[in-house]
Amino acid sequence: MIFRTGTRINGELVRLLYLRDATGEGVKFGCAVGKRQGKAHTRNRGRRILREAFRTLSERIISGTSIILLLSDKGLTAKTKEIARELERLLSRKKLLCSHV
Repeated sequence: MIFRTGTRINGELVRLLYLRDATGEGVKFGCAVGKRQGKAHTRNRGRRILREAFRTLSERIISGTSIILLLSDKGLTAKTKEIARELERLLSRKKLLCSHV
């Protein structure tokens, strides 16, 4: 459903798809790294980086948001802090982060 109706934001390292649900509680999260982006160990590293970047920001994300993160080819070689910084920038641009936490 998010792929069909969600909003897409393209960053340099990460593509963010999100859908706001006013009635939903909590934050739903998914990540994807395509087979064309490398062998299994490379894709697994990419998913680990995405999960860690999301984990650092998860408490600040507004409740009722569903998020899918897609990693670009350039993002596969990036550090976790760079991915987290870009993810924070994308989320704050769309006002998906709480400022009080």
